[in-house]
Amino acid sequence: MAVTEEAVLAALKTVIDPDKQRDVVTLGMVQGLTVRDGHVGFALEVERERGPKLEPLRQAAERAVEAVPGVLSVTAVLTAQAAPSRQQPGPRPQAQPGKILAPGVKSIIAVASGKGGVGKSTTAANLALALAANGLAVGVLDADIYGPSMPRMLGISGRPSSPDGRTLEPMRNYGLKVMSMGFLVAEDTPMIWRGPMVQSALQQMLKDVAWGELDVLVVDMPPGTGDAQLTMAQQVPLAGAVIVSTPQDIALLDARKGLNMFRKVDVPVLGIVENMSYFLCPHCGKRSDIFAHGGARKEAERLGAEFLGEVPLDIVIRETSDEGRPVVVSRPESAHAEVYRRMAQRIWEKIGGAARKAPPRIVVQ
Repeated sequence: MAVTEEAVLAALKTVIDPDKQRDVVTLGMVQGLTVRDGHVGFALEVERERGPKLEPLRQAAERAVEAVPGVLSVTAVLTAQAAPSRQQPGPRPQAQPGKILAPGVKSIIAVASGKGGVGKSTTAANLALALAANGLAVGVLDADIYGPSMPRMLGISGRPSSPDGRTLEPMRNYGLKVMSMGFLVAEDTPMIWRGPMVQSALQQMLKDVAWGELDVLVVDMPPGTGDAQLTMAQQVPLAGAVIVSTPQDIALLDARKGLNMFRKVDVPVLGIVENMSYFLCPHCGKRSDIFAHGGARKEAERLGAEFLGEVPLDIVIRETSDEGRPVVVSRPESAHAEVYRRMAQRIWEKIGGAARKAPPRIVVQ
């Protein structure tokens, strides 16, 4: 049976706001409703001051829609964001200086790319593990709402718990605290949200997750320069951004756009990583520059950014990431793991970590 918006709204009319004693549809709280192939997504827009106590209302709305025949999955978020106004295009306002969405987190860094398919998530996962191996308390926020990959890449399954009904406990593995939309929806569920819902989900995964005390939160950004990237760049106190690219010209063109976006919103660019830099044949040992070589280093020099390092195209890195055992933890003595640890150490130095923390302890997994 095909699910219709009318059927979903009828189900939501049975959900009553406990304070106003009227249903959420009549109150106009349901925003961004999308229905596709049995997968339903929507936001409940509430007053900011009521947001922290309305998690039971969100859960009740999900349960009501789950009961509709033909529904395969439901994802609902609370949002305190006002409906977007029809303003003329122009610069978006900057976040207030010092605004903290995750109070226990000392530094937040974004790992970004101008386009998909350059190994950004693999880089983010291994950099986070390398920072942890260097003795830091590290978390990972998978901000790629449409294509979350951290659950598989870090070998984590299940759903996060919420002891108080308001705050989610992050998932854990390899000494990392991790949060991803991939823990909240089935792996094969398409995310068909519009921009405001994505922004609200990102805000909730920052401020409504019990991150605790962290030295670094690594944010795996979605590719490109859209709403999600601007939300993170403008509303989160980022210590800096790492740009991932492959060596060929078309990837570097997009990487340049990503770098310039961060600079325009006053986020420091910590450096550029050249991923899939070259290929070494595992049989004959011959090197092949499949995607060219050295392009990211030259681009970094041209743009006045630091070149953090190059990572080869290697089957070991691909296999260990697919298996949920990234190379930094599964083969810590390898040359590849050393490359990530070296880049992680340099990133930590650039955000001022070397002056704030004692020499690192080595964590053996």
